[in-house]
Amino acid sequence: METRIDGVQQLERQSTSVKAGRKRRSVKRWRSSDTIAGYLFIFPAIFGFLLFIGYPLVFSGYYAFTNWNGLNDPTWVGLKNFQYLFTKDPAFWPSLRATAYFGLLAVPSTLVLGLLLALLLNRTFPGVKLFRTIMYLPVVLPVVAVLTLWKYIYDPTFGLANMLLSTLHLPTSLWLGSDQMALPAMVIIGLWGVGGSMVIFLAGLQAVPNEIYEAAKIDGAGTLSIFWRITLRMISPILFLQLVLQLTAAFQAFAQPKLLTEGGPDFATDLFMYKIYKDGFSGAFPQIGYATAEVWVLFLIILVVTALTFRSSSMWVYADNNLD
Repeated sequence: METRIDGVQQLERQSTSVKAGRKRRSVKRWRSSDTIAGYLFIFPAIFGFLLFIGYPLVFSGYYAFTNWNGLNDPTWVGLKNFQYLFTKDPAFWPSLRATAYFGLLAVPSTLVLGLLLALLLNRTFPGVKLFRTIMYLPVVLPVVAVLTLWKYIYDPTFGLANMLLSTLHLPTSLWLGSDQMALPAMVIIGLWGVGGSMVIFLAGLQAVPNEIYEAAKIDGAGTLSIFWRITLRMISPILFLQLVLQLTAAFQAFAQPKLLTEGGPDFATDLFMYKIYKDGFSGAFPQIGYATAEVWVLFLIILVVTALTFRSSSMWVYADNNLD
């Protein structure tokens, strides 16, 4: 009798083991098919990244060490492109200084004006949506059309800017024809399209809970104290995002010098991105290999500036809206 019971128990254990094995195999097959489906879904993104980013990145690193005009076979020259860029190219350091000066003017002014407009339009009054739309409208206009319009506005003789200054009995300017005013004039054009920054700041401001403001007012906090201790801290991640985006855009500015000044006057607006374009594609003897080396230098500069910005963010960005 006991032998029969032991046999039945053994059969039950074997049956349970067989069922568990079948279940594990079915789970493995399900997981395998799910994994394959997942890879199929992400394959277009991976293929696009490798084709449009990975492949150009690898080969641009190779071309940076070659002498290549885009037509003939590239010739390996090692570090000569970088050596010439840092030691013999007369336009390298002036273009780098012009780019840094442009960034120092454009980035803070864009952030400050965008935040002020967002604070102004983060209110409830008749027509606020219309004003928001009007301020954002320049962002969606074609860049070429906008810059062409501003080129006529800055005309020293017939431009609207000097006509307005003359009407107000203020001194006029050569604007884009002056080596001192050309870059500030470009920055003013950028401020006209500050609506993009305004919208991002506005979204951050509207995400701040009203209960915090109400509690601060009950405690007797003033307007400036509320802005400095609450608003600015709560939107500090948005401010950090805007800072990184604006720095990257400033270092890659190209359309302004190309369409407005062609790097003049006296190379005052010869920004580094425009210099890369001239070396690589302009003139009778294009130097695509040399321009590629310049692109890598610009990439490293942006990388270092962005890394320093991220490193400093721990001192002024309040993560998770922590106000302590």
